[in-house]
Amino acid sequence: MALAHPNFIGSEVDSSVKVSSESPINLTQDELKKIAAYKAVEFVESGMVLGLGTGSTACHAVAKIGELLQQGKLKNIVGIPTSKKTHEQAISVGIPLSDLDSYPVIDLAIDGADEVDPFLNLVKGRGGSLLREKMVEGACKKFVVIVDETKLVNYLGESKLAMPVEIVPFCWKFTARRLELMFEEAGCVAKLRKVSEDGEIYVTDNGNYIIDLYLKKDIGDLKVASDEILRLAGVVEHGMFLDMATTLIVAGKLGVTVRNK
Repeated sequence: MALAHPNFIGSEVDSSVKVSSESPINLTQDELKKIAAYKAVEFVESGMVLGLGTGSTACHAVAKIGELLQQGKLKNIVGIPTSKKTHEQAISVGIPLSDLDSYPVIDLAIDGADEVDPFLNLVKGRGGSLLREKMVEGACKKFVVIVDETKLVNYLGESKLAMPVEIVPFCWKFTARRLELMFEEAGCVAKLRKVSEDGEIYVTDNGNYIIDLYLKKDIGDLKVASDEILRLAGVVEHGMFLDMATTLIVAGKLGVTVRNK
């Protein structure tokens, strides 16, 4: 099958399988996420060092890897978690863990994405783990991205949902304002992420804040935008993952598509 998004261009689809023989049109979004995650786990082999992603899609992959370890179908796996939450889940399902200091090269990372453009550039970090995700997934030989078809966009930011930027807490309003002005032509609105209606500020695993950028238009050259954001004092990292994904797995109402870059 073709990728669900009409403007999704690039390399050819490598394989396609049906997700269900009974009423696939009725699958929920979470069921589609699970299908994509289980397909990604097929890339895992015994003896691998794995980057374990964070979020509602990646958690299905972590659970499946733990299940296969318990069944003896996978052996000698080492996991590198991308968040405290994933660390806790991996421990609970019996995945042995380590870190980048001990394993600076990772065989395979599996993670979800909030947006995927036609060139496999991603927006990640709406779950708040973008810094550790980028560190781990930047150290892997193969990065498999798992999404349902709703995450496909023509350009990053098209969904009008958050483009996250992790910043230091010091003078966060000043940093947020500079980020907003940086993309003023794209109609950018910068908002501090909060965890509750009473104003409690969201704090990352690294003790930082997140500024969510909401864009009305395409910001243009992503690499230029990336460099401009990272040059801004106070910014730790942003949620654009450019030229990092090597494989994309998309689960849709009619099937699952695997595409290599």
